Amino acid sequence: MRGPVRWVLWDVKDTLLKVRRSVGEQYCSEAERAGLKLPPAQVETAFRQAYRQQSRLFPNYGRAQGMNSQMWWTGLVRDTFAQCGVDDPALLDRLANNLYYNFCGPENWEVFPDSNSTLKFCTALGLKQGVVSNFDKRLEGILRGCGLLTHFSFLLTSEEFGVAKPDPVFFTQALMQCGVPASCVVHVGDHYVNDYLTSRSLGIRGYLLDRQNCQGHLDVPPQHRLQSLDELPGRLKQDAD
Repeated sequence: MRGPVRWVLWDVKDTLLKVRRSVGEQYCSEAERAGLKLPPAQVETAFRQAYRQQSRLFPNYGRAQGMNSQMWWTGLVRDTFAQCGVDDPALLDRLANNLYYNFCGPENWEVFPDSNSTLKFCTALGLKQGVVSNFDKRLEGILRGCGLLTHFSFLLTSEEFGVAKPDPVFFTQALMQCGVPASCVVHVGDHYVNDYLTSRSLGIRGYLLDRQNCQGHLDVPPQHRLQSLDELPGRLKQDAD
């Protein structure tokens, strides 16, 4: 027998909120303020390449190499613009630092229309809620600025914990903070491996959020899929019956 749901754990990026404009557009806006005119598509491509390399060389914000997220992100921004032909070290530093702080608050983040109502519904049901995210130390300020922070009893980020999803230890730590069996915990996220498979492997009731209905994954049954967070209340009620 499964116990009643007591907690809901949330992924954040692309689950509860998203970047307001594409990285290419936002980076180009900052470059334009510095007098540079760059094509957003070129910057977007350079960013993706730099991101893949940075993540491979220095996973989880380089914690194991003695880095922090600010060092990690500013290095990534410098590499992105360097690929686009910007070679002035002082200008690269300025762009990197400005963009890091630009993403500290709510200005460059957009909350999905179904996020607040679903979080409020979970609270009204008497459920406690927490965050389990491969995010950095800016997350608390972003959630506060977006009006979401008060919904959560705890935030667990990969930078602060030193371990990232899909390592099961990340969810094990979250379960310790919940203080209830895994079967009493729901997790919602948009990543098939990081969120769905890992949570389910520990006995957590994982749901895969697929807003664009484009993730195949035939092993994910329909009752474990969400195309909108508006569908979660019905699933929770079904679990309670």
